[in-house]
Amino acid sequence: QVCHGLRTPQLPIWLCSLSGRHGVLFGTDRRLLSDWKTERVFHLYFYNGQWEQTKTAHLTIDTHSHPWEEDPCEVPSSPGKRRPPLEMAIRTKWAGATVSWNGTEPFF
Repeated sequence: QVCHGLRTPQLPIWLCSLSGRHGVLFGTDRRLLSDWKTERVFHLYFYNGQWEQTKTAHLTIDTHSHPWEEDPCEVPSSPGKRRPPLEMAIRTKWAGATVSWNGTEPFF
């Protein structure tokens, strides 16, 4: 039998399989699990243990961003507009969210 702590995590955590690699996406604010108002702007962290990742990636997620805030010179379908798989995975939960990598070079 699975204990209660494993069925209902105390912190938001997702196990991810992106491009054939596994990683952990997690937050440190437990309110993200129960209070929808905290989903405006919040922080998530990602770690995959691969050699190219030297430290845990600190991501800022903004779910109320606007399309006009993006670079107007790029067409959404252009190759330069492609997003890392981690950002696309985040957008499966928060559609249209912008993801800031806070100075970390996006990987995957």
